[in-house]
Amino acid sequence: MTVSAPRWDLTNVYPALDSKQFKAAVKQYKSMLDDMEVFFKKASKADAKTEPKKLGKLLGESVDRFNAIFELSNTIVPYIESFVTTNSRDKDAMRALSQFEQMSVQASILNTRFQAWVGKLGKAAVKKAARFHPSAKAHEFALDESVEQSKYMMSEAEEVLAAEMTLSGGNAFGKLQGTTTSQLSVDFELDGKMQKLPAPALINLRSHPDEPTRHRGYDAENILWTEVQETLAACMNGVKGEAITLNKKRGREDAVHAAIDNSRMDRATLNAMLGAMKDSFPMFRRYFKHKAKLLGKEKLAWWDLFAPMGKTDKVYSWEEARDFIVENFNKFSPELGTFARRAFDDNWIDGEQRDGKRGGAFCMGVSRVKESRILSNFDGSFDQVSTLAHELGHAFHNECAYQANKTEIQQATPMTLAETASIMCETIVTQAALKQTTDPQEVLAILEAQLNNASQVVVDIYSRYLFETEVFERREKAELSSDELNDIMERAQKATYGDGLDERYLQKFMWTWKPHYYSPNLSFYNFPYAFGLLFATGLYAVYQKRGTDFVPDYKNLLASTGEERAAELADRFGINIRTRKFWADSLAIIGKQVERYCEL
Repeated sequence: MTVSAPRWDLTNVYPALDSKQFKAAVKQYKSMLDDMEVFFKKASKADAKTEPKKLGKLLGESVDRFNAIFELSNTIVPYIESFVTTNSRDKDAMRALSQFEQMSVQASILNTRFQAWVGKLGKAAVKKAARFHPSAKAHEFALDESVEQSKYMMSEAEEVLAAEMTLSGGNAFGKLQGTTTSQLSVDFELDGKMQKLPAPALINLRSHPDEPTRHRGYDAENILWTEVQETLAACMNGVKGEAITLNKKRGREDAVHAAIDNSRMDRATLNAMLGAMKDSFPMFRRYFKHKAKLLGKEKLAWWDLFAPMGKTDKVYSWEEARDFIVENFNKFSPELGTFARRAFDDNWIDGEQRDGKRGGAFCMGVSRVKESRILSNFDGSFDQVSTLAHELGHAFHNECAYQANKTEIQQATPMTLAETASIMCETIVTQAALKQTTDPQEVLAILEAQLNNASQVVVDIYSRYLFETEVFERREKAELSSDELNDIMERAQKATYGDGLDERYLQKFMWTWKPHYYSPNLSFYNFPYAFGLLFATGLYAVYQKRGTDFVPDYKNLLASTGEERAAELADRFGINIRTRKFWADSLAIIGKQVERYCEL
């Protein structure tokens, strides 16, 4: 489906890439880095024996300087990305991004040196000194975390080299994957006429109401991915190879180790969650089998996995999607509804599908203007309405931090908790849609969208976890061919989907277009989504019990996600995430939806 949707507007950030304002900002950024270099050269001479008041001042000033640097970079980068992600053929934007990334190596090195210095000071000295400076005191959690993570650092010279080399290594491979997949297109007959569909639009055909169209889309996808699989296999090998090398040099136990620390959780929590997810597979397979039955099939083929069910003639215009989201956000909180209306009215969202634009959806904060921008590929389906709600949740998360005057460092949210507001907003919209209809076919369509998403976040995410685990294990010994990557992906899908899908028609190319696999610094960017879904589901259950009294505490939680570990934040609501029971209880809520679905 092709539905009219707007493009975003960032002219209030900078007028243009070649404007004097943008160039001045880049120049200011470089100047701030140079000033920090001079300051830190003197500050880092202090040690644990330095007088606490003096040390506290040095720590506080360092924090203030870093916050200012991060605020500017978190304005410049989203601005450049707004061009790169919507038009991968924009050479000026690509050049601007490359130049800024080169410049930002200095920031990465300074950050590394600062972390190493704080690590040498030790927890006791830092804690004692922090009381003498308000900024140091306000960032005590981040400073303490720096001490902990300094254990996993190479020598300064090695860290500097790693920061410089990644631009030509893992980071470059990640950009190549994004450019390659965004520029793919295929001639495809749709609605009776031949069209040139970009890859994201082709992927969206997975949810087309017509099965022959979905099947042809599946076949076209496979041809498309086959053409670029060798290029993307090289990208995967480059990214994972760099991550393995650096993890070893830094003394990490394995590739998951850094992901757990980045998520501010522990292995016990991860294992409890994964265990509960695995236990839920029979429940989801029941959903898959019933869907197959409704489609008149014995088993689902991959091209039927995302097939819409029930009443499918509803196509949302952009305005209808906006009004539906705003209306139901208002019921949760008038503040949330007003915020969403502002995002639509002020053109924060780029929803149009077009050639050269990245697939999927994301939200990015633009720090200096304290706003967010959202990319989506809107096609009028309820799934895309839900996606918009999801990304607006991320934007509201940013808004809560902005309103609470949190600094850039205090806003540094782990991936796990970053999904809390997005899943919550998605849930609000889906539950609202269910309440507004008694038509069994409409109920079936909404439940289908809800369960399809849940199955992707639980079952498919687990398959991606298995895939990435094996890729890391085997990449450590040798590079992997595209055929090997296909085989690992297919076996991972068989292990999770089981007899819920037709084994003859899985999607072995899922690794090609998912950008999460292609960042050397963000390995295992998969289980955080499951954490987000199940944590938010648990929180939504709390909201249903407490009503509007829940909202202020919830906003405070969102504003604080960069200042506490996941378990401590969950404790605020009486939730123990280290036990399998919490995760199983959240999955049981989804299980009730499966039961209702299977009754239709």
